[in-house]
Amino acid sequence: MVQIVDSSILENPVFRTYCFYSSILVVKMLFMSPLTGLTRFRFKAFANPEDGATMKIKPRVDDKVERIRRAHLNDLENISVFYVIGFIYTLTNPSVAWATLLFRVFTAARFIHTFVYAVFVVPQPARALSWATGFLITGYMAFKSIMHFL
Repeated sequence: MVQIVDSSILENPVFRTYCFYSSILVVKMLFMSPLTGLTRFRFKAFANPEDGATMKIKPRVDDKVERIRRAHLNDLENISVFYVIGFIYTLTNPSVAWATLLFRVFTAARFIHTFVYAVFVVPQPARALSWATGFLITGYMAFKSIMHFL
């Protein structure tokens, strides 16, 4: 049997923590699609003619649906970058406590961002602060990775 992954990386507590929080973020992003669909049905705001044809509803745009879609797009833009740089960052041998804090705060910031943007709309700067938190963490990990591999 061919071993694809070196088992030592799977024993690395930083890598295991990265995998844990990355998995939570996958579930969070998976949740966004059904949330969009349910909101479309709730407000009868379908994007395509065939989606509302059985109910004789023409396509229309709804702000609540669009907010969820924009939050999902923001997740796709930011979490995908986190996956890449988070993995690279685990290879820099960071402290377990520090890496765990970064992964945990990034994950919390993404949940807060979605909550204040799409679930219970909260005035700015709540959304900007939650986005900036994740952005700064991602930037920090990128900088530390670049410096480590320079």
